[in-house]
Parts: sequence; C-alpha cells; structure tokens
Amino acid sequence: MKITTTLAAIAMTGTTVAALAHSGATGIVKERMDGMKAMGDAVKSVAPMMRGEMEYDADTMRAAARTFQQHAGEAMTELFPEGSGGMPSEAKDAVWEDWDAFADLADRLAVYAEGLEGAAGNGMGQGGQMGTGSMMGGGSMTGDASGMMGGSAMMGAGGSDMMTAEHIAEMPVDAAFTMTTEVCSACHSRFRAEDG
Repeated sequence: MKITTTLAAIAMTGTTVAALAHSGATGIVKERMDGMKAMGDAVKSVAPMMRGEMEYDADTMRAAARTFQQHAGEAMTELFPEGSGGMPSEAKDAVWEDWDAFADLADRLAVYAEGLEGAAGNGMGQGGQMGTGSMMGGGSMTGDASGMMGGSAMMGAGGSDMMTAEHIAEMPVDAAFTMTTEVCSACHSRFRAEDG
C-alpha cells in the first residue's frame, strides 16, 4: 500500500495554518490552531516511516500518538466554544451546527490515538509499507459521524461503530495509524474550511 495524498494534506495542514492563519489568531482560536499544528507536525514526523522511506521507530510513533491524545477528546472540544468561529478561524459553522458529530470525532481520535500508542511496538504490517486503500479520507469516510467508520475493519466488538483502544493496540502499527489519521481527515473534510 502507498500513502495517499491525504496524508500529505494532513501533514501540510499544520504548516498552512501556522503560516497563514496564526498571524491573526489570538486567544482560544490560536490555542486550537496550535493544537492542530502539533498534530500535523506529529503526522510529518512519522510519514516517512509509513511510506517506507526511513526505518520504522516505535518511540517516534509513540510520541506522535501521545501528541494526538493530548489534543483529542475533551481537550479538543473545549477549544471550540460557541461563537469562536469566523476569521481567522478555519472552523466551519458545521462544528456548532452538528456538535454531536464533531465531539464524536474528537472522542474517536482520543481512543484511536491511545490504540496507536499501544500498537507502536507491533511493527508494520502489509510488507512494511502503507498501501493504497483508504488512508485518510478513503471512501468509507463520508456521511455522518455515526457511520463514518463504515467497513468491518472499523467496527468494534459486537458490531459497535467504534473499536476500543485495546483492539487497535493489537493491530500492526500502520493499520492503527491509518485508522487514527482517517479520523483527522474526516473531521477536516466536514468541519474545516478549505484553504484559499
């Protein structure tokens, strides 16, 4: 499997946000942009490993997973109080119009990133390199948050629509990374305004 362009898009998000939006951001908007930049930097730190361009390092992956965890779940949602949209924020009004879906994705990111940290020691599957399939933003990532993790690989025990961190921690690290970054991509496509 190869990394899709969405991996590059997520990695570049941090750079784009920092270069363009941070110049006018203050307060809570700047705080959340800083968190998004930190996650984008975390993706950039492991992307070469996921593409097979450098040797896999479990400690680097664990550090990236902890960065995702620090900025996910309630840590993320508390940075989006009602009325904090508008320029220079890149958050769409959909964040507040469909708060439950947004909060669900923030919670998923926390759980999946915890699983990713656990999976870091498992090494790569798929011959040691990410494959073409659904990296961040594949076909299964459309629709409302309750159906976003569509395929059986994203289903938890008993048919629930979210796997546990424990299940994810048993996967090869590249599969866990894919699941984690698909949450990022789903959130960006639904709740983040496009650049330009």
